[in-house]
Amino acid sequence: MFSWGENTRDGFGLVKSNGLVKTNTDSCVNFIGMKSPITHLSAGNTVVAFIRKNGEQVSVARMQEDKDGRRITGKLKNVECREKMVALSCGDAHVVLLSEEGRVFCLAQFSNVPRRVGNLNQVIQVACGDQHSIALTQDGNVFTWGQNSSGQLGLGKGKPITLSLQPVKSLSGIPLAQITAGGDHSFALSLSGAVFGWGKNNAGQLGLGDTIDRPAPAPVDCLNLKKTIAVSCGVEHTAVLTKGGIVFTFGSGRYGQLGHNSFRDELRPRLVGELWGAKVTQIACGRNHTLAFVGSFKKIYSFGLGEQGQLGNGVKMDQSVPLPVQLSQDRIDDQQIEQTFAGGNHSFALCSSAQESGKGLNDSRLEKVTQTLGNDIIDRWILQCDSKSWTEIQKEITKTFSSASRLNGSFLDKSRDKHYQTSLKHSGLDLSLARLVFQKLAEKDKVLAEVKEVVQHILLPSLSKDPIGVEGLRVYLIIPELLRVLLKQQRGIDITEAFAAAILRLNPDKLQVLEGLWSTLPDTLFRTLVKTFHSVSAECFRMLAEGDDVIKQFKGTLKVMERLYEVNCNRRIKIAASNFHINRANRLLQNMLNTFGDIDYLNLSEGFFDSFHQQSCIFNTEAKCIVYQLELRYRFALHGHFWVPILHVSRETALEDAFQHILQSGHDFTMPLKVKFQAEHGVDEGGVSLEFFSLLGREILTMEPKTLEVYEDSGLVWFTTDDSGITDEFYLLGLLCGMALYNQCVLNLCFPLALFKKLLGLTTTFDDLKEISFTEASGLQYVLDEDEEVVEALDLVFMDKGQELIPNGEEVPVTMVNRKKYVDLYVDMKLNKSVQNQFADFEKGFHKGCPIQAWRMFLPEELMTLLQGDDNYEWDKLRENAKYQGYRPTDDIIQNFWIVFMEFSEEQKKKFLTFLTGTDRLPRGRSLSKLQMQITSLGGTDADEYYPKAQTCYVTLCLPNYSSIDILQEKLLHAITHCDVFGDF
Repeated sequence: MFSWGENTRDGFGLVKSNGLVKTNTDSCVNFIGMKSPITHLSAGNTVVAFIRKNGEQVSVARMQEDKDGRRITGKLKNVECREKMVALSCGDAHVVLLSEEGRVFCLAQFSNVPRRVGNLNQVIQVACGDQHSIALTQDGNVFTWGQNSSGQLGLGKGKPITLSLQPVKSLSGIPLAQITAGGDHSFALSLSGAVFGWGKNNAGQLGLGDTIDRPAPAPVDCLNLKKTIAVSCGVEHTAVLTKGGIVFTFGSGRYGQLGHNSFRDELRPRLVGELWGAKVTQIACGRNHTLAFVGSFKKIYSFGLGEQGQLGNGVKMDQSVPLPVQLSQDRIDDQQIEQTFAGGNHSFALCSSAQESGKGLNDSRLEKVTQTLGNDIIDRWILQCDSKSWTEIQKEITKTFSSASRLNGSFLDKSRDKHYQTSLKHSGLDLSLARLVFQKLAEKDKVLAEVKEVVQHILLPSLSKDPIGVEGLRVYLIIPELLRVLLKQQRGIDITEAFAAAILRLNPDKLQVLEGLWSTLPDTLFRTLVKTFHSVSAECFRMLAEGDDVIKQFKGTLKVMERLYEVNCNRRIKIAASNFHINRANRLLQNMLNTFGDIDYLNLSEGFFDSFHQQSCIFNTEAKCIVYQLELRYRFALHGHFWVPILHVSRETALEDAFQHILQSGHDFTMPLKVKFQAEHGVDEGGVSLEFFSLLGREILTMEPKTLEVYEDSGLVWFTTDDSGITDEFYLLGLLCGMALYNQCVLNLCFPLALFKKLLGLTTTFDDLKEISFTEASGLQYVLDEDEEVVEALDLVFMDKGQELIPNGEEVPVTMVNRKKYVDLYVDMKLNKSVQNQFADFEKGFHKGCPIQAWRMFLPEELMTLLQGDDNYEWDKLRENAKYQGYRPTDDIIQNFWIVFMEFSEEQKKKFLTFLTGTDRLPRGRSLSKLQMQITSLGGTDADEYYPKAQTCYVTLCLPNYSSIDILQEKLLHAITHCDVFGDF
């Protein structure tokens, strides 16, 4: 062993004087040759401790003051240990020991008798600061005890001292590779290179960019993606080593211990430039100095405080750049340096001969990390589960699957070090590996059942609602692969709901991070996640249909489905919305619609429909329409005992009459709309309202002042940008649209999808402009596609029809660099800013006219169809659903009618639909598949002299019994072409 620094000249009493060799007179480096090698050592400010004889012996030397006040090394004393020791760590004056059995012992300042600390049995690492200690267990839990004056125990704000072991709960779930501690600060390092620090930060030793103490672990974000493999702490500084051999230091630089050729503090990790390219393999921090070992060169570099010779360069002065320790070359040739240690004012290098390299030495940090699940363990469980080993296997399953940190570290994606790339968008997991492992577990029902019980009843309830870092959230990506296997075996329903509850317990910011990870999952894995919650939600509706009250029990599953749906909307590659639909819901809702009476509706609570709105992702369009109708019936039932006012209008001035009525009568928009055309006797059972809004649709496009512009290349309408002279027209337009929607009528104004996106609070895009005006969009696409020379030749600036897209836009040319910004601003101006006031008034009126929120369930495409009508005509359904009065389906007149109708062109069929119902586009809820047309006999003689008539309010065709099919065709065509004359109410 090489040693140098404070009072090392006598070799700490480890050997007799003839076993101590000074390798260089100037360097103060000693070589201590021992028969039984040291397997571990540590040095604090006033104590040095060694493990010898393969763990059988522990020896301690304490620093003392002589009569002149000088520090000297006291006599080396053996410690009475009843167990074999594998590791130790020294604080300022105390020593913590770790036994082979995983138990922890402590030597107090004036004692050489180890005292058991707590009842832990599976500790794999220990570390000490000046006055505090840390222990890491095999299942990934961290425990601390001692002084907590600066938060160095990581327990949050609390007592200044804790003598009993306390768990650092915020680190639960993180698979850890290392714990370490400095003076009054501490660090933990994950298997994926994430670094967490806490405690004193007066000099920036936590690397967080400030000097504020942290009472709980905080991620050192500056070190993300650096592939950190080791952390070492001094009293007020920290060193970090990456897999690539790069060293970063931060904290106090008072003595040059950061190696940056300066003596100033660094608040963030800074690369030690002098070591660049050397590929450091080990680092070690003493109290105020640092060592870096380069294995390929067999060189140890030192920097920092040197007044006690701890730098090994023969000069007792501080050093701010890394320089080699002056080791004897002949000794280096004979020995292999295995480990370097620094502590207090001491430095050490444990060696072995070339033939014995690696034998007998123990570094628990490098070898013992959080235990994870492997194929060998799974194979043993499956092979031995039916033997006497089952009890022991049960214990192993409990230990493994009750620990989030074990699971989180079990399926790392180590291909090309991808797990070191863990970030908000990358989990660092190989979930295909997790899938294979859980599939293998399913080979033995006994094993799988035990895993399910442990996960459901121990792991899930124990998950933290505020896990630290992305790694703490990995378990939420792993468990769905287990659920996938369980659900295939019809045993995963209750555990899925427990899992949903765990997800929803997460703090909002952590749930947002999880959703970010969901959004980046590959398509197959995201589909599996959705399918897991979908299958359980579907089962919920099955049980509900059978009379079981399970909505509350499975509410969490439905809420997670809603979250996943929102994530899907923001994914780059989306899965089809049908993956979220629960078709069982249609039958349940339709049954409610068919069986509910006014009393049933009145018994519903005010918030009954809120859950439907929130979880609308599980409903297809048909189901949403049913929910919409249910809520309308509920609203109408509330007003059922009131007199319903009738809107009287003239066919010639329907729009003007409607505006006057709305503005003057104080119309109650929550009540159902009833329309009466002057001089007509029809009763409005829905048909009159349909024709009323059909008339409005035509009048609005010609109204003055003009509110809508029709684009020639698309036929679609958009708000006029010239709103001069307009007062309430946009508000009234929105009001009529809302009224039409609320009363399930069609107001087909040929609005583009952009309008419905804006109503739902969604962002409009370039594709929306392309739908409205292909000509404008093509011009913009040309700007995006062409090369630099063409773009510059266009001589464009940031203007649109006299409006600046940006401040001083007239002076800003469009270039290759900013052309995407130009296009985005142009689209925003066209669809948003230029019609901002117009749309605001329209939206205000729309909300007034449709006073329920159920319409927010619909997607933009669905909402557009709901207002503007369905153009997906199923003409065969019209015949299938037809009813007859005075005729039989087999009568010649009926057979001839359907022959003529089916020979009509598409446009003629739509004219017939307008003749029959008042509109050629029916509301989604009243599609042809549900429309019941009645054909009734128009009695009297000389049938060939009459034209067919339609009672639009009753969807009834009055058909004379024509003598031939040709006459029928002639009369019917004439009637539908001049339907304003032949309609009847």
